[in-house]
Amino acid sequence: MEIIKNVKGTHDIYGEENNAYEMVENLMKSVAELYAYHGVRPPVLESNSVFVRGVGSSSDIVRKEMYTFKDHGDRDITLRPEFTAGIMRMVVQNKLYATNELPLKLYYLGPVFRYERPQLGRYRQFNQFGVECIGHASYMQDVDVIAMAYTILTSLGLDGVTIKINTLGDDESRNNYREALKSYFAKHIRNMCEDCKTRFELNPLRILDCKVPEDRPYIDNAPVINDYLSESSKERFSKVLNALETLQIPYEIDSSLVRGLDYYSETVFEFHYKSKKGIDYGAVGAGGHYGKLMSELGGPDYPGVGFSFGIERVVSVLKDDELLENIKDELDAYVMPLGEESNLYAEEIAVFLRNSGGYRVDVCADNCKMGAMFKRASTKGAKYALIVGETEVNEQTVVIKDLQTQEQNKVKVEELVTKFDELFNSSKEEE
Repeated sequence: MEIIKNVKGTHDIYGEENNAYEMVENLMKSVAELYAYHGVRPPVLESNSVFVRGVGSSSDIVRKEMYTFKDHGDRDITLRPEFTAGIMRMVVQNKLYATNELPLKLYYLGPVFRYERPQLGRYRQFNQFGVECIGHASYMQDVDVIAMAYTILTSLGLDGVTIKINTLGDDESRNNYREALKSYFAKHIRNMCEDCKTRFELNPLRILDCKVPEDRPYIDNAPVINDYLSESSKERFSKVLNALETLQIPYEIDSSLVRGLDYYSETVFEFHYKSKKGIDYGAVGAGGHYGKLMSELGGPDYPGVGFSFGIERVVSVLKDDELLENIKDELDAYVMPLGEESNLYAEEIAVFLRNSGGYRVDVCADNCKMGAMFKRASTKGAKYALIVGETEVNEQTVVIKDLQTQEQNKVKVEELVTKFDELFNSSKEEE
């Protein structure tokens, strides 16, 4: 019988790779909580209109990458291609802006779906972590969000992260800039790719995202947003940059950076990284400020700012830089029953250590020889073997063997958690 394989563009995560994902995700959540953010879990399925109205009909995501289908009620349903629009829908629908102090500070983690060509660190189903700060227009919220993202990457051990930053300006700035781009690209668009021709009609800013090499000379010589910024947008961007310098967060201005979603305005940014193997992963994370997204989805006209990281891409970078070498699937103890009559007692010991001490414990499930059990304990990375036989059952004791030093001693069951606490505290002090 033919083996059924996973769908193209998806991947299975297990073993030590899963441990790496959990380490990365837990660190990201911990940093977000240090910044006073709270977790949310919007659904994977959303009405198609959430993304058409929120992300924008001119974006590549809406035009080419969404998984959209009709459900049994003939409704257009979409697997979320990104989180921000869905979170904004959640905030508006549940009136979170009216029942909580602003700004709302929310973080999220979960799978997203985009029909695009699978490539380095990128899949058709992949995982995103990100944050949204909603309801406050201050430029300092932009700074705070960038600082959080930078803290996450440096806390993971990445050295030499490049923050590319730009401003798209306010409505006045972007309208003036669109007209300038329209006028400029009108002279060249017939020689450019079909995507650019579509973007020219829908939103000429999207042309700046084009990756076709033959189109780059036209794009590189296009007008830049800085020449069309209003005075208020110039001042806001200057304050953002000054604040980053004060916080000693390195950045470089990239006047061609526009981001791929229509809802962005004012500050936009990307986090770029080249691994120590010389592999350029491009943007491992990105984000920006948005001004009209909530009102597009039926809520009040509150601004926001956020970022997201692709977990797959971050894990790939960490793997390249050998920053995952110490992540092992280890046990605190492996319980070894000597004979079938000791099995139930071994399970009692394991449950007691797990529940009362919070230790990670496994039990040998087979009636095998002691040598084989020691080999299994070593394979599982156990620090201690707990040996129980008929004598230990009768005495209500346990033999503890340190698998590194080979030292062993016998303790009573009621003293087991206290003894383990002493052993683990001592090892921590030595480290």
